Amino acid sequence: MLNNFKDIHIGSLIKQRVKELNVETLRICNFMKCNEHVLQEMFLQKDMNTDVLLKWSKLLEYDFFRFYTQHLILFAPPLSRNLKKNKTMLPKFRKNIYTREIIDFVLELINTGEKTKQQIIEEYRIPKTTLYKWVSKYDDK
Repeated sequence: MLNNFKDIHIGSLIKQRVKELNVETLRICNFMKCNEHVLQEMFLQKDMNTDVLLKWSKLLEYDFFRFYTQHLILFAPPLSRNLKKNKTMLPKFRKNIYTREIIDFVLELINTGEKTKQQIIEEYRIPKTTLYKWVSKYDDK
């Protein structure tokens, strides 16, 4: 499991998924339209083009963009009030969709003593009631 959503190395995450699924190099190279050398270079990349990441997501049936979404949920600063009033033609996505990985990450911070519940509430802007529901529902202690 990814313990640190702050520092994402997408190439190593893709490589891990390839190993888990035991996908053959030839199949990957054919799908990605690349050679083995380029493939190995992709595994070393900290970040990559979104078109390439989308291909990986399709091939490996895994949403690699979710790592970045998780990062935004935990580490993006809140919008200023002026920005919230601006109208946009872009679709609006709910920010507060917490995955099980986010919940586990937050609970691990609390259980290891790395952060207090109050620090979690303040730093990650997770509502107090939400955090306490997570603790009662998912915490193994």
